[in-house]
Amino acid sequence: MTKADIVNEITKNTGIDKETVLTTDEAFMDTVKASLSKDENVYLRGFGSFVVKKRAQKTARNISKNTTIIIPEHNIPAFKPAKTFTISVKK
Repeated sequence: MTKADIVNEITKNTGIDKETVLTTDEAFMDTVKASLSKDENVYLRGFGSFVVKKRAQKTARNISKNTTIIIPEHNIPAFKPAKTFTISVKK
């Protein structure tokens, strides 16, 4: 399902026009991105959590050049679904 499909589905279910739904959807995603970039987690009760995970520094190998590369510590976004959400998907 794409963003356009989501907008169409919300429009069909609520009767709100597409432009308003698209603007709201974009604002939601921008808010989540901004919060995660500030190391703030986003919790949506009953749906899940968008969290920032720290990856430790590690040493990797470039096989083609046979050299080692140090990958510095960095943050990555992650999603952890809520228990009720996981149960509903398993059914």
